[in-house]
Amino acid sequence: MHLSGNAAALVAVLGIVLGLAGLVLAWLAWTRVRRLREAQRTLVGGSRKDLVEFAVSLQARIDDLHRAVDEVAAGLARVDRRVDETVANTAIVRYDAYEDTGGHQSASLALLDAGRTGVVITAIQGRDYARIYMKEIDRGRPAVALSPEEQQAVERAMGR
Repeated sequence: MHLSGNAAALVAVLGIVLGLAGLVLAWLAWTRVRRLREAQRTLVGGSRKDLVEFAVSLQARIDDLHRAVDEVAAGLARVDRRVDETVANTAIVRYDAYEDTGGHQSASLALLDAGRTGVVITAIQGRDYARIYMKEIDRGRPAVALSPEEQQAVERAMGR
């Protein structure tokens, strides 16, 4: 096949134009990739990692954080249980146990935890003697019947 001079020149010019267009497209792609790599370096902190490695390391750190949060939550649950079992509700009721005494020398002291479990300590003061009584309370129910003053102390302790 034989081309005329004009046709050969046209094919040559077309080839040059297509080559230049290819070079321009390659240059544009290269600059875009370079900008993308710079943005990637900024994102991953300047290290040589790629985004996949960065995402994997980030996921590992997130997993570590979840484990740490779970450990803290478990520790808080243990502390909550311990706090619920401590004496947190107290009240004292002072009164005269006998008509011939004065000054509210007798008293009932309720010491209860959050579950209404604990003890009521009563000190009865007479003219010639003093007596101390202790009564257990389990979830709000006394093991032995409470006096009105002891019941009042329990109700005041749980009212706080």
